[in-house]
Amino acid sequence: MSALWRINLWVTGFFVVVTLACAGLLLHQAVVDVERELQAAEALVQYLGETAVRDPASLQPRLTRSLRHVRVHGLAPGEAARLPEAAGVQAWLGRQLFSDRRHSARVLELSDGRRVLIAVDARDEIDEVWDSLQQLLGLCGLALFLSLLTIRWAVRRAMGLLDELLRALRQVSGGQLTTRLREAGLPEARQLAEHFNRMTATLEQTRADNAQLTRALLAVQEQERTCLAQTLHDDLGQYLAGIRAQVCLLRMVADQPTVVEQTAQALELNCERLQQGFRALVHDLYPVVLQHLPLAEAFGLLVSQWQDSQGIDCRLRVGEHLPELPGASRTQLYRLLQEALTNVARHAGASQVRVRLQRSARGVRLLIRDNGRGARQPQRPGVGLHSMAERARSLGGDLRILSRPGAGWALALNIPMEP
Repeated sequence: MSALWRINLWVTGFFVVVTLACAGLLLHQAVVDVERELQAAEALVQYLGETAVRDPASLQPRLTRSLRHVRVHGLAPGEAARLPEAAGVQAWLGRQLFSDRRHSARVLELSDGRRVLIAVDARDEIDEVWDSLQQLLGLCGLALFLSLLTIRWAVRRAMGLLDELLRALRQVSGGQLTTRLREAGLPEARQLAEHFNRMTATLEQTRADNAQLTRALLAVQEQERTCLAQTLHDDLGQYLAGIRAQVCLLRMVADQPTVVEQTAQALELNCERLQQGFRALVHDLYPVVLQHLPLAEAFGLLVSQWQDSQGIDCRLRVGEHLPELPGASRTQLYRLLQEALTNVARHAGASQVRVRLQRSARGVRLLIRDNGRGARQPQRPGVGLHSMAERARSLGGDLRILSRPGAGWALALNIPMEP
C-alpha cells in the first residue's frame, strides 16, 4: 500500500471517529431537548382533552392542524386508537431514541358523536434531529473530501520530489556522479537538493582524487621497482661481478702468496659492502629494527639516521611508561614517522625538527613539528599526506596536521588503546 493510501485511511478513520462522536453528542442533546418539549406537549394534551369534553366545537381540525408535538386524529368506528406510524429513516430514528418512552394519549367520545384521539407526537422533533444529522454528516463529508484533496495535492508534490530524488540516486549508484537536483520549490526541497548536490560534488571530487592518487601510487610503485632494479644491477650486481673476477684471479695466482693475500682482502671488502647494500635494501623494504629493538630505540635510530643523511637537526623525546603496541601498529607508526620526516626533507625547508612520543590519557601520542616555511593546507592532499592519513585510520587514531605560512608544520597523532 502506498503512502498516500495509508495517509488517506488514517485521515478518513479520524474523520469517522470525530463524526460519530459529534453525532453521539448531538443525539444525546436532542433526546434531552425533545423530552422537555414533549413534557410540555403532554400538558397541552391534557388541556385540549378537558376543553373538548366541555366544548366539542373547540376541537376543529383547522384549529389543531398547526399544533406541534400534538396530534388530533379522528377515529372511524372500530378503528384502533393509535396514530398512523411514520415510515423510513425518521421512523427508525424515533424508535431508537424513544422506544422506551410512552407519552400520554387520550381517546375522547365527544357529545357531537365524534371519536377523537389526542396524543403527543414526536415526529416534528425527530425530523429536526434528522435534519441536524444530515447537516452534520454533509459538513463532515465535505470537510473530509476537501482534506483528502489537499493531502493528495501535498503528497503528490512531495512524492514528485521523492521520485526525482530516487531517480537521481539511481543515477548516482550507476556511477553518474554529475547528477544534480534542481534547487527550487519549498525550503525543505531546496535544502534537500542542496545537500544532495553537495554530496554528489564531494563524491565526484573524491573519485577524481582517488583516480589521481591511484595514478600517483602506480607511478611510485614503478619508481620503487626501477630503483630496486637499478640497485640490484648497478650496485650489488657490480660487487658480485667483482667477487667472481677475484675468485677467478685466485685460481691463477695460487702460487703467489702476496697476490693471494691482497685478493682475499679485496674479496672481504667487497663482501662487506655487498652485505651493507643488502641491509640498506632490506631496511628500505621493511624496518627490521622493530623486530629486535623497543619502539623508542627504533625511533631513535630512525631519527639519528635521518639527521645524518639530511643534515637537519632532529631531536627525539620519548616519554616514560609507553604502552605495548602490537606488531602491525608498531610498523604503521614507524612508517608514519618515516613519511613525515620525508615530507619535511622534501617540502618544509626546515632547519630543526622536534619529535615527541609519549603516553596520553587514552593511549599514545606522537607529535612532529618543524620550523620551516609552512604553507596553507592544500585542499587536495598529496600522496604523502593521504598515506599518513590512511595509516592513522588503520591505527584507529586521530591525525591532525596544522600549518600556516612562516610557522612551519605540526603533526599530532593520537592512538587510543584498549584498557
